Amino acid sequence: MKSGTITKVAGPLVIAEGMRDANMFDVVRVSEQRLIGEIIEMHGDRASVQVYEETSGLGPGEKVESTGMPLSVELGPGLIGSIYDGIQRPLNEIMKVAGTNLKRGVDVPSLDHNKKWKFTPSASIGDKVNSGDVIGTVQETSAVLHKILVPNKISGTIESIKEGEFTIDEVVATVKTDNGAEDIKMFVTWPVRNGRPYKKKLSPDILLTTGQRPIDTLFPLAKGGVAAVPGPFGSGKTVVQHQLAKWAAADIIVYIGCGERGNEMTDVLNEFPELKDPRTGNSLMERTVLIANTSDMPVAAREASIYTGITIAEYFRDMGYTVALMADSTSRWAEALREMSGRLEEMPGEEGYPAYLGSRLAQFYERAGRVIVNGTEDTEGALSVIGAVSPPGGDISEPVSQATLRIVKVFWGLDANLAYKRHFPAINWLTSYSLYTDQLENWYKENAAPDFMELRGRMLALLQDEAELEEIVNLVGMDALSAPDRLKLESARSIREDYLHQNAFDATDTYTSLKKQVLMMRTILSYYDKALDALNKGADIELLVNIPVRERIGRFKYEEENNVDNEYESIQSQLNSDIDDVLKRSDD
Repeated sequence: MKSGTITKVAGPLVIAEGMRDANMFDVVRVSEQRLIGEIIEMHGDRASVQVYEETSGLGPGEKVESTGMPLSVELGPGLIGSIYDGIQRPLNEIMKVAGTNLKRGVDVPSLDHNKKWKFTPSASIGDKVNSGDVIGTVQETSAVLHKILVPNKISGTIESIKEGEFTIDEVVATVKTDNGAEDIKMFVTWPVRNGRPYKKKLSPDILLTTGQRPIDTLFPLAKGGVAAVPGPFGSGKTVVQHQLAKWAAADIIVYIGCGERGNEMTDVLNEFPELKDPRTGNSLMERTVLIANTSDMPVAAREASIYTGITIAEYFRDMGYTVALMADSTSRWAEALREMSGRLEEMPGEEGYPAYLGSRLAQFYERAGRVIVNGTEDTEGALSVIGAVSPPGGDISEPVSQATLRIVKVFWGLDANLAYKRHFPAINWLTSYSLYTDQLENWYKENAAPDFMELRGRMLALLQDEAELEEIVNLVGMDALSAPDRLKLESARSIREDYLHQNAFDATDTYTSLKKQVLMMRTILSYYDKALDALNKGADIELLVNIPVRERIGRFKYEEENNVDNEYESIQSQLNSDIDDVLKRSDD
């Protein structure tokens, strides 16, 4: 053990001298209470330590011991369904040990080392294996088959492998390598600040389907992509993330509550076990890992929570799964960086944030991606990251939002005005964007509809025209508009209210398949086309705006998935007869 003594305590920052043998990012134990900390700066034998627990009562002269190991997480069976704090301490287990009044210095292993798991080998004695190869599986929950991988930097021939029930500390296989025999257990530890290796990164050209119409149609996220959800208080960030956790085409969900208010995190902890997983019908927690790091927990642990979460997510990606990581919110994480930077007396950047804010955010987001994972076979895994940003007062010109926007490819800008009008999801279609659209064009053609991008483009154009016409209406009133412009306004209103508005709490409307999205777009646009054609033939705009079929177009989103084709055909035939009827009445 390499130990020194405290010379200064400033909030979560502790300065210790006599630490010459310690290294950067070593985990240390501070004082007799054995508080967990991490070295974040070294000057000779003087170490600056960020402490992940409350430091009140600490004083100069107390001991600081280095463990000689970087901050690491335990990866193995038992992760799914767990609730951790920012440094992967299991909150349920801590409560059993310490009760509801959390004491400092509690040391509980991240995974249960006593529980036995049924290990089923998938490799045999004599097989040649490389790091990343699957040697066996554990059925962790009904939804997740946990694959046991050959650890990093180990390759050779399997000498022994056993089937049966084992704890994660027991050896399940032995691999003969060039440097002797290596024992393989069911868990590994991994330093959180280092990304897990892979063979090759792939192009983001497959859609991560979410069933949310504004996202899938207008501002899509690719598998392995990165998205930001900025929005002011009350604009529905958390509901958007809950919807994505439940409906996105991901096998595993990692949800990081980073510095959010305690009651909001409590909602997540209460709701996730009760959310029904649409794939299995069981609890959503059977494929979820939660990291709860509320605003009243020590600020320094927020900084680690993001890395803890993404390392766990990478571990499941390496098994060949599609993983979605929700970080709520990176603004609170940046505040932790600002706090520590101030304590270290570094030169501040804009609004007091450290000058390296942008590069730290980039290091986090670039760990996302669709990749070919390590191993003999070319297995594909994907890790998509959705980061919520909470700009003060919803002002996205502040540094965290701006640094995030320079990195991410999808921006779902939540709008307080839309939220006040009860338009959810409150994604503003005029300010949001997705830079994956061009790469996804072929995917849409093959998997949704050949003319999908054309339909999408026409809808966006109508919404854009509506915004310009609204300004004229506000100045001189609706009467000043020509009949074709009034029709544009009505069609755009239909897009907004019937298509982009989606009720997360309605059993049918909460999820819309791509097939249904295409039919809904066609329905709205065919109304616009046929009504415009009728206008050119002399039809009355008032009659066209009020034709009976419009109510059915509005109700189409509540149609069950198995009946959408019939309903679409029925609406089209009623649309034709209603338009013909208007033309006859106009002629009269």
